[in-house]
Amino acid sequence: MSAKVKVIERKGKTFLEQLYLVEVMKGMAVTLGHFLRNLLDNSRLYVRHYPEVQPEIPVRWRGRHRLTAHEDGTVKCVACFMCQTNCPSNCIMIEAGERTDGRTEKLPVRFDIDLLECIYCGYCVEACPMDAIRMDTGIFSVVSDSRESMVIGLDELLATPGAFAEEEYKKGGG
Repeated sequence: MSAKVKVIERKGKTFLEQLYLVEVMKGMAVTLGHFLRNLLDNSRLYVRHYPEVQPEIPVRWRGRHRLTAHEDGTVKCVACFMCQTNCPSNCIMIEAGERTDGRTEKLPVRFDIDLLECIYCGYCVEACPMDAIRMDTGIFSVVSDSRESMVIGLDELLATPGAFAEEEYKKGGG
């Protein structure tokens, strides 16, 4: 049984067609046309005025991390390492210690998140059995001039407030 082979004639046999100069010039003409149109009449350009007009952030948007606390002010995290284990980018570092406040759980002595390594997937929030870590801060612009300041620790995670009301957060699927 022989396979039927269909021979297709290849285009671009002349030297000029093989260099694609005509097609390159057509593309450059389209680009130049867009450039001149936008230069002469920029009223149709879509521009975001970012620093002056802040974007609307939905409730389910994943922003920078925060840790939640109990009503008495103690951290909800029990250092179970579920968020650290579930993190695909390995940006969460936890050290556990013993509690001295009468509870039976462990306590994180160190809880660091490297924001430069984080891919903001939200797997840490989904994995947490205590609802201790959340990404509902509304902080969408995380910038710094040094790598060390992009690693946020336990104190900064606890001090960061949530951007949404608790009822609104629960209703949004958090």
